[in-house]
Amino acid sequence: MSNQLDQSSLEDKSSENEESNLHTSDIRENIETYINEKQKRLEDLQSHFDLRTKKDLKALENAAKNAGYSISKQNIGTVKHIGGGVADISGLRGVMENELVLFPDGTYGLAMDLHEFYVGCVILGSGDHIQAGDTVYETGRVVDVPVGHELLGRVVNALGQPIDGLGSLEVEEYRPVEFPATSFIYRSPIDTPLQTGIKAIDSIIPLGKGQRELIIGDRQTGKSAIAIDTVLNQKGQNVYCIYVSIGQKMSTVAQIVQTFQEHGAMEYTTVISASAEDSPSMIYLAPYAGCAMAEAFMYAGQHALVIYDDLSKHAIAYRQLSLLLERPAGREAYPGDIFYLHSRLLERSANISSKKGGGSMTALPIVETQAGNISAYIPTNLISITDGQIYLSTKLFDEGVLPAIDIGLSVSRVGGAAQNDAMREVSKNLALDVAQYLELRVFARFGTELDSETRQQLDRGEKIRTVLTQPQYEPLPIAHQIAIIYAATQGYLDKVPLENIPEFEKIFIKHLRQHHAGLLAEFAAGHWQEELENDLKQALNTLIKRLFDTGYLKEVQEMEI
Repeated sequence: MSNQLDQSSLEDKSSENEESNLHTSDIRENIETYINEKQKRLEDLQSHFDLRTKKDLKALENAAKNAGYSISKQNIGTVKHIGGGVADISGLRGVMENELVLFPDGTYGLAMDLHEFYVGCVILGSGDHIQAGDTVYETGRVVDVPVGHELLGRVVNALGQPIDGLGSLEVEEYRPVEFPATSFIYRSPIDTPLQTGIKAIDSIIPLGKGQRELIIGDRQTGKSAIAIDTVLNQKGQNVYCIYVSIGQKMSTVAQIVQTFQEHGAMEYTTVISASAEDSPSMIYLAPYAGCAMAEAFMYAGQHALVIYDDLSKHAIAYRQLSLLLERPAGREAYPGDIFYLHSRLLERSANISSKKGGGSMTALPIVETQAGNISAYIPTNLISITDGQIYLSTKLFDEGVLPAIDIGLSVSRVGGAAQNDAMREVSKNLALDVAQYLELRVFARFGTELDSETRQQLDRGEKIRTVLTQPQYEPLPIAHQIAIIYAATQGYLDKVPLENIPEFEKIFIKHLRQHHAGLLAEFAAGHWQEELENDLKQALNTLIKRLFDTGYLKEVQEMEI
């Protein structure tokens, strides 16, 4: 019995040992499995980190390879002396003539005088905050101004910056103020008239598109009035106008702008103002800025008119700059290149050939004389550069002849080539008639007895001169001019009293517009045939007879000498 118990207990112990051994092996396997899984996860994680690290290292290597230092070279200088709107700058090696330089306060300067060891710069502004020792930076560009239709109706300064308080300009195109003149190969003869609306000019001293006609005379003789009337007459003529006011008072500029606005001329006009309060550098740049703006229209195949009012003050400003730059003074203290100052400006006016677009730029420079001395330095320079001159006489102005144009001293070297055909026909003897009248008038003062033919010639000459007299700001269409000049030269006004001539002219023009509009259209187109002349004669005879029948006109009295 005891042996059986011992055997059963041994069997139980052996089974327990087997169970315990099985449990330990399972645990070991589980632990190994867990360790293997963790190891695999660690390996996967390590490979992921290695991959990211490789990418980062690759990116870092690429950045390091592409990284480097680029050397940027900038030409700078130092202000050595400043005064009178001019600064002497050392350094700036390689700077170009007429290149813009930048001062620390944002003011620009114009490199005009290039010396071996320094550069003379004209300050385009007040320069109040510029001191000796300031660093000056080269810009690498010359002076340029905005151009295009966006400037029409605006008042800007010599740099193209608006000064009319109407907001900023949004312009895409710029042009340098200095530009070579068009070669003669790309020019064509001047054959298209530019109507001024002034009878004395369009009939005797005709202007053509692309011409340079000088307006010359003493102060307060009506030079600017002719230029303003010419601008007013371009309304509806597809001619863009640039009016450059040089050295004028701001009140004068404001008055001119107001006149343009009242007559609707600002729609096609840009006014550039370099007033007397501005620095000489701005006055010096103003004409070139206006020329650049007009050139943009010319090279775009359009027509432009630029007026420089006036170049006498422009020459004085350039003389002032030259003396400040210590350039040698010549005749009347002007520098030696004073002729080139205006020749390179006016030579840019041209009538471009049709192959190059067919645009044109007409220039009307104004120059002031002293006591009628047209042989002074600047006037003779401009007379030799331009294609003719319109001379205004103080004597005629005092006599009430407005515009006070001296027919004997005025000339257009283009002449009838750029004149309306009908106007050329009716005015072919007009200058001779006026000259003969003036000579007879002088002769009549010494004689008491004159024959009837001389008296009639004097009477007709006086009426012709009255017809050529014209109020300011009232330009006349070319067809109206042709009609009234024909009436005066052909003797139809001989029966009209002298004091009634201006009123008769208005009535005659009104009569033609109401009853003979087709005739005016033919004259405007330049047509002149025998049938048209007969119609004009009939209209004149009918109107004059009606005025006498109604008692509006009475028989003319003998002219008193």
